[in-house]
Amino acid sequence: MSCATFYGVSAQIATPQPSPFSKLEQKVGVTDVTIEYSRPGVKDRTIFGDLVPYGKIWRTGANARTKITFSTDAVIDGQTLKAGSYSIFTIPNADAWDVIFYNDGETSGTPKDLDGKYVAAKTSVEAHEIPFNVESFTIDINNLSSTGARLEFIWEKTWVGLDFTVPTDAQVTASIDGAMNGPSLEDYYASATYYLENDKDINKAKVWIDKAIEMTKDNPRFWYLRKQALIHAKAGSTKTAIAAAKASLDLAKKADNAAYVKMNTESLKAWGAM
Repeated sequence: MSCATFYGVSAQIATPQPSPFSKLEQKVGVTDVTIEYSRPGVKDRTIFGDLVPYGKIWRTGANARTKITFSTDAVIDGQTLKAGSYSIFTIPNADAWDVIFYNDGETSGTPKDLDGKYVAAKTSVEAHEIPFNVESFTIDINNLSSTGARLEFIWEKTWVGLDFTVPTDAQVTASIDGAMNGPSLEDYYASATYYLENDKDINKAKVWIDKAIEMTKDNPRFWYLRKQALIHAKAGSTKTAIAAAKASLDLAKKADNAAYVKMNTESLKAWGAM
């Protein structure tokens, strides 16, 4: 006579989720922005105005609340979001969406009503019809610049975009000011480059790039000299700009760097030195 023995075991099988989890990480200026959300599909359904009713609070995805995290403060439509994590709730309508950043992290799910004390920022943005179908709900960050970006929501045939800014200049300036108490070669070069490219005090940039050039005089770098030429030219010191460009050009030729040869040659022609 045989006996059968049964053992209870934990589930070992992983199966696909109908609304897969997604995590987006994006650097905006010097701010880290992270979005965690789930992505439902259209699946031959009518989404907005049906599955997602107009005029009702939506968790802006599926499953757990959609969460966005900023490593620094951020500004949404003139409203400051302090560094930290927020749930994103939306109230879709045919022509516009309300977008709400909510800081009640103690509960889950979609609230029946929003509690004003937890609303960190709220704004309304236009909803646009797109000429193709997006099957999976998508949140993206586009239109990147050094000071901001656009948060986008895309699903079915609807696109919504919300601009935000981050305090890049304040962060970088503070970093530069701190570094200048005991700057390294890279600090001088990076600071000078930032001031040049962001139209800040060009005379400060000139002092910093000159220090970087002095620190590398025994092993000159053509890209440093190129930056010195541009900064001196912007500061109105054409004679020294030309000298730096010529030195950069010679080193770039030796390094067989065609891009820097071309840039320096064009600058020297523009400054009347060739």
